[in-house]
Amino acid sequence: MNNLSQRAVSCKHWRWMPGMSIDGMVVVDADESGLEVVRKGVVQEWDFEYSYPDLTDPATVGCLLGLVREVWMCPQVSVRYEMGRVWRCRHQDGALLGEGATEAEALVAALEALP
Repeated sequence: MNNLSQRAVSCKHWRWMPGMSIDGMVVVDADESGLEVVRKGVVQEWDFEYSYPDLTDPATVGCLLGLVREVWMCPQVSVRYEMGRVWRCRHQDGALLGEGATEAEALVAALEALP
């Protein structure tokens, strides 16, 4: 998933969100200067350069869905597995925003599709 994670953070509309997982840690806060993460109950500063989200983590994928809904300005954006072969991310009007082999990949594709 590293390539997909790199694609995600390179998107214009990417941002770290509380609850995302990174290198076995959970993000509690993020701003321009870096991340605050929790590891074994201890909050610490973390430089986000060369840091990538764990897109196998269900909470991180949920945050990614929230981000896609926010940047597409549509709270009804949904992702589903269609025809037993592909994940598709769709706008509430049915327009295809992105697709991929995994739910995370479809969401990253939806972020990449934004101008």
